Amino acid sequence: MSFALIFDCEFLTAEGSPSRFWCGPYDPDPVVAQIGVAKLGLSEDFPLLDTLRLYVTPRDRHGAPWQLDPFFSRLTGITQEQVDTEGLPLAEALARTRDFAEGKRLWSWGKDEFNMVAISCYVEGIPAPLPASRFGNACDLLLKAGMPYEDLRQTRSDRLADYYKLDHPPLRGHDALDDALSVTYVLQHHLRANRLSARDFA
Repeated sequence: MSFALIFDCEFLTAEGSPSRFWCGPYDPDPVVAQIGVAKLGLSEDFPLLDTLRLYVTPRDRHGAPWQLDPFFSRLTGITQEQVDTEGLPLAEALARTRDFAEGKRLWSWGKDEFNMVAISCYVEGIPAPLPASRFGNACDLLLKAGMPYEDLRQTRSDRLADYYKLDHPPLRGHDALDDALSVTYVLQHHLRANRLSARDFA
């Protein structure tokens, strides 16, 4: 069955980091700590086929592991213990993401690939295993499906399914897989309503 991949990532932050563009003396580099991917079937009833949630050991530019800021843990629910026990090296996590995608394009709400691949690989000094051409912006799909631009620009990925008033299992905002699923349920909704087609995900 043909399918689409919708992904999200959680990257390091501290309280106030966005307003400082992550440039404060105590701000972490915005490197990835969690990856979530949902696999959405593109035929029949457009089923959710599979999911992937990975924790990544975030490292600084000298190779030392970052300790999670308490603000980041409160925001995402990701604990230091989870990263310490389940965290994968960045290269392995990206390789597993690449294998899970099976050559298909990866779509996110915005451009999460910058933090997941571009920034993270640059900081660790490793080659990027997924080129920029492998990624798409799901915002473009929602515009095509008729979501007003003003609404789109104000709606976060974790609120998207609720914006469309869709019934769905409980989702935790700022969890990479749950945020990916929020986008996935909306794309599934538009596919079932014929506002999008499999061709739009090519």
